[in-house]
Amino acid sequence: MISVAHVRLMARYNQWQNTSLYGAADTLSEAARREQRGAFFGSIHGTLSHLMWGDRQWMSRFSDVPKPEVSGKDSPNLYPDWDDLKSTRVAMDRTILDWANGLDPAWLEGELTWYSGIFKSDISKPKWMLVTHFFNHQTHHRGQVHAMLTAAGARPDDTDLMLMDA
Repeated sequence: MISVAHVRLMARYNQWQNTSLYGAADTLSEAARREQRGAFFGSIHGTLSHLMWGDRQWMSRFSDVPKPEVSGKDSPNLYPDWDDLKSTRVAMDRTILDWANGLDPAWLEGELTWYSGIFKSDISKPKWMLVTHFFNHQTHHRGQVHAMLTAAGARPDDTDLMLMDA
C-alpha cells in the first residue's frame, strides 16, 4: 500500500520531469522532435503524445478528466501540434497535482473496476496498485524520451528523484 504523501511526491516529480523534458525538446527543431528514433512510439513527439494519452486515460478513471478520443495505438498522433501538446501537458500536470493534493487516503484502499480496451473485458485492481502503475508508466516513457533527447543533442535535467527540491 502506498500513502497519499507518496502520491503527492510522485505528482510533483511528474511535473518536474515534464518541465525538463519539454524544455529540452524545445531546443530541437520540429523535424528532430518527429524523427523516428526506434522507440516504441517512434519519435520524441509521438512518445510524449502517448504519455499524455496515458495520463488522460488513467486520470479519467481516477477523477473527472475526460478520457482520450482515440485508442492507444493512435496515441502518438493525438496531439499533432507541438504547442498544443505543451500547453495540454502543463494543464494535465496541474490537474494531477490538484488531484493528488485532494486525495483521501481511504480512496487508495479501494478497488477500481474499468473496461480495458486492450483486454476487451472488465478489470478490477486495487487503486493503490493502479496509481503506482500510473506513475511507473510515466517514468518508463519519460526515460525513453530522455534517451532520445540526449541522443539528439538536447540536455534534459537529471532524473534522480532525490535531486528534486523538497
